[in-house]
Amino acid sequence: MTSKHTSLRLLLVALLLAVVLTSCVASAEPERTAVATTVAEVATTVVPATATAVPATATPTAVPPTSTPLPPSPTPTATPSPTHTPTITPTPTATPTSTPTPPHPLSIEWLRGQEYPGSEIVIEETLEPGVNYQRYLASYLSEGLKIYALFTVPSGERPPSGWPVVVFNHGYIPPEQYRTTERYVAYADGFARNGYIVLKSDYRGHGSSEGDSRGSYGNPDYTVDVLNAVSAIKQYEAADPDRIGMWGHSMGGHITLRAMVTNDDIKAGVIWAGVVASYPDLLTRWTRPPRPTPDPSLPTPTPQWSRRWRDDLIGEYGAPEDNPEFWASISANSFLQELSGPIQLHHGTADESVPIAFSATLYDQLLEAGQVAEFYTYEGDNHNISNGFGSAMARSIAFFDTYVKGQ
Repeated sequence: MTSKHTSLRLLLVALLLAVVLTSCVASAEPERTAVATTVAEVATTVVPATATAVPATATPTAVPPTSTPLPPSPTPTATPSPTHTPTITPTPTATPTSTPTPPHPLSIEWLRGQEYPGSEIVIEETLEPGVNYQRYLASYLSEGLKIYALFTVPSGERPPSGWPVVVFNHGYIPPEQYRTTERYVAYADGFARNGYIVLKSDYRGHGSSEGDSRGSYGNPDYTVDVLNAVSAIKQYEAADPDRIGMWGHSMGGHITLRAMVTNDDIKAGVIWAGVVASYPDLLTRWTRPPRPTPDPSLPTPTPQWSRRWRDDLIGEYGAPEDNPEFWASISANSFLQELSGPIQLHHGTADESVPIAFSATLYDQLLEAGQVAEFYTYEGDNHNISNGFGSAMARSIAFFDTYVKGQ
């Protein structure tokens, strides 16, 4: 076969193949369209489980989506209703208050705020009797301390209500030299023989009494001991608790005045040569003579704190002109309108230990406060009223008879 014939044959074969291919393409087109439609339906509808699967031999032409599908909307989560939170009522905060400053132990307020239970009076020793009375060494309690005392009780039949009483406050005696039955013998005897129970306290630190002797002007101790003596005597069966008077000499006068603005049980007071000035006057109008050198043979010298009170008080509270309220608070003279009873004053004009002006000033203050008061001076007499002793004692007894015994 020639090359011409060969070329012709190849051309015919190519034409035949073209016809065949065209025919195949035409017959396959409907199937491709059906597949595309099926795919589109699947994209828009859920095919039931019984749908016939597309044969794996079919190779579908992917149809691009006509639009970008939206992402599925999230399932809304229910927002819980807000839970009601109960309102807490705030606890009110207490308004801070300043702690009140406690009163000074020397103040009358402090003395009035204490308790004075006293105790049973115990007879420690029977002493030689007086003319018409019995004498004893007795004891009682004050702030837990055993305090000794000279104790006299009238002889004879006692009154139905009991014997009237004189609580006897001695003046300054160096504690290491003090003896219960020495000094003031005639003074105590004058009241005892006139029908009074007499209780003369040995303040703490004096004689056999327990405790320290810290003085009367810078500490309340001796006044506390005397107020407990008043409570103790009220418990004594033979005493009349409604007929109690108080006598004081010198420092004992200071104690008497303070006790009478503290305790209403004291019906009347008699003061001889008393240290009865206000504290400002004690600072400025009282120059005390130096104390004698202590006797080295005596056991316990007087502690020096009993004389430091001026410096201590001024150092802590200032001078009276700088702090008048404090100095008034510790002065019994500031409380005379609340005095428990009448007062009788005695003073010698030649007293070198305590100025007579103290008694004169107190007398004027008592009258100004509307109180009953008497004031006797003894010309040229000393601190103990030695020359006028008889007259002073008679006046004192008469005063107690009027205002305590009730005659």
